[in-house]
Amino acid sequence: MANQPLEKYERTGGNQTVFVNEFTNGILDPGKPMLGPVADGGHIVANTAPGCWGPMITPELRGGHEVTVPVAVAGAETGDAIAIRIRDITVTSLATASGNDVFMDGRYNGDPYVARRCPGCGTPNPKTKIEGIGQTAVRCIECGADATPFNFTHGYTIAFDPDYQVGITLDQAAAEQIARDAKRYAALPDKSIQNSILTFAPHDLVGLITRLRPFLGQLGTAPAVPMPDSHNAGDFGSFLIGAPHEYALTAEQLEKRTDGHLDISAVRTGAILVCPVKVPGGGVYLGDMHALQGDGEIAGHTCDVSGTVTLQVNLLKGLELDGPILFPVLEDLPFLARPLSLEEKARAEKLARHYGLATLEESLPISVIGSGPNLNEATENGLERAARLLEMSVPEVKNRATIAGAIQIGRHPGIVQVILRSPVDRLEKLGLLPLAMEQYGSPL
Repeated sequence: MANQPLEKYERTGGNQTVFVNEFTNGILDPGKPMLGPVADGGHIVANTAPGCWGPMITPELRGGHEVTVPVAVAGAETGDAIAIRIRDITVTSLATASGNDVFMDGRYNGDPYVARRCPGCGTPNPKTKIEGIGQTAVRCIECGADATPFNFTHGYTIAFDPDYQVGITLDQAAAEQIARDAKRYAALPDKSIQNSILTFAPHDLVGLITRLRPFLGQLGTAPAVPMPDSHNAGDFGSFLIGAPHEYALTAEQLEKRTDGHLDISAVRTGAILVCPVKVPGGGVYLGDMHALQGDGEIAGHTCDVSGTVTLQVNLLKGLELDGPILFPVLEDLPFLARPLSLEEKARAEKLARHYGLATLEESLPISVIGSGPNLNEATENGLERAARLLEMSVPEVKNRATIAGAIQIGRHPGIVQVILRSPVDRLEKLGLLPLAMEQYGSPL
């Protein structure tokens, strides 16, 4: 699909399907042409590359991830929103490697995700080659120095069963066997330039069995300022404020982020993510597919994989958002936020009659994303976003999230979900009621 100049996004009806197999160099730049446009109601089909560790050990990439080139949505204007239905997520990697990281001093300027440099010749963001396997295998093409900005403190190689139901962590012999054929096991897309993390062959954790439940760590719309892809969020983005490299931002510029880097495990098949439009065309991009993750991603990283994704997009005109809204699948809602059953509603009505209460509120779940430098600030951000969106006070949002919802951690240090049951009239006013009913049925 050819790139389209910005002015064409409003003058064409768009394509019913846009196929994506192109990646950014790690920078989300709203000034660069997007793919598409895709029609309102159309589909985006993408082959994604692993998000974290592979790009982290590839100094040539400038953002810490390798995400798809954004796709414009026909008719999307600043101040709109885009509803993204996740129709399918399929893992294609046979194995991956991950673990807790350590920065390699002398190999970056202020930020090892963004401003890498060769410790031997000083070349910024050097091209590299692979020599052998292990944590010293990434070598600068210019001088041959070990140039990876990250190593493992504790890592593992994990292989998946053919049906992608379970994974097991491997011993040294198996990890090294896979490392020698890393690109094939990683199923790297043809246009990906990352070094596969399987090359490092980590094997500190052996014989652990886990379950797979894939989701997208990156899914969103383009920010309104050029920004490293992994930093398009309030936690990692805070590292850009006053940074000593070319992608430094002010606090005011950071507000132009769209929080596309969520690492929320509920952003999976069947969920609906509603994203802000902060540039013409919106610019839907994706990547950083995870095979699995415990909430919080407390190790800093999880099982990054290649995969295929099908999304369907719908334009919501005039719905101005600061950050994303999520309608998770029912299974992923916390207990108190789930819609009431017929039996529960009957019990509530009986209780209401006993106390002379004439009406009961009709409500449905919604999750408002908050982000910030730490979990406290992310929670405050989410509460404030929810209050503005639903026209409530912050104390009311706090009460609703306490007795009919929850605060759930997406990523430590600073991504949360503020989940609550909202009155349906507020959702209807925003144009979000059809999405809530699509996920959870008619309100009770």
